[in-house]
Amino acid sequence: MNKVIVPFLTYLEKQRRFSKHTIRAYSVDLKQFKQFIESKYKNLSIDNIEDIHVRSYLHKMYLDKLDSNSISRHLSTLRTFFKYLLNEKKILKNPMENISNPKKETKLPRYLKEDQMMIFLNMPDITTPLGARDKAILELLYATGLRVSELVSLDITSIDMDNKAIVIEGKGRKDRMVLFGNYAKEALDDYVKLRVLLDSQDEIALFLNFRGGRLTARSIRRVVNKYIDQAGLLLKISPHSLRHSFATHMLNNGAELRGIQELLGHASLATTQRYTHVSVNEMLDNYDKFHPHS
Repeated sequence: MNKVIVPFLTYLEKQRRFSKHTIRAYSVDLKQFKQFIESKYKNLSIDNIEDIHVRSYLHKMYLDKLDSNSISRHLSTLRTFFKYLLNEKKILKNPMENISNPKKETKLPRYLKEDQMMIFLNMPDITTPLGARDKAILELLYATGLRVSELVSLDITSIDMDNKAIVIEGKGRKDRMVLFGNYAKEALDDYVKLRVLLDSQDEIALFLNFRGGRLTARSIRRVVNKYIDQAGLLLKISPHSLRHSFATHMLNNGAELRGIQELLGHASLATTQRYTHVSVNEMLDNYDKFHPHS
């Protein structure tokens, strides 16, 4: 299978212009599928894979207790992969034709309420270089709704401090502009002044670790977990939750959904509309609390 997987990943990069993060996810999914096929069906060639083999893999994912969203993502990878092979005439029949996705679980996104967010953002000790860095990270995530992958890819030159704006390359390698306010600007100014005290091994990366290298997405998760614990909020919050919080607070305070869609870089308005569920819940809570005949 390696003979067709490698060209497929190249196709995703060069022709579909998928991001490195997406290509890495496709690569991991295909590696797992390849390992399953090779372990259960010895010497089964790629052009002999049928829907029964895919269903067997699907059954394994259920046994491994993957949630329906993860299973759907795996199947989506396989659909794209086998469609490519069919177009390239590497196979005669697509084994994914009769494979359906499991019913998708609808989960409301986790987010912090505005008062919780204020407590959380004020946790870092901004008198130290790493504390000032952490404050800038949290303020920027909340101010912009950036994805973690976008945040860690920022360089010093990425940010226009005068106009409080960042042009980033998002999903599908599409550029978009995001804006930030005075709180994030102040936090960035404080961090940049202290950044020189870090032993910088990376001259252009905006956010550095204590060794002076570029921060990773995993490091950002550790930063968020650290201050959630310190704030005593007892919530399971991820860096992506700050993106949800950004959108939810914007929506609750009167921003239009289309504008939020642009800022988040969503290709579909339907993706952005997930945040309306949160707002409806809050409206119902307020109704129950304050309406005389609720």
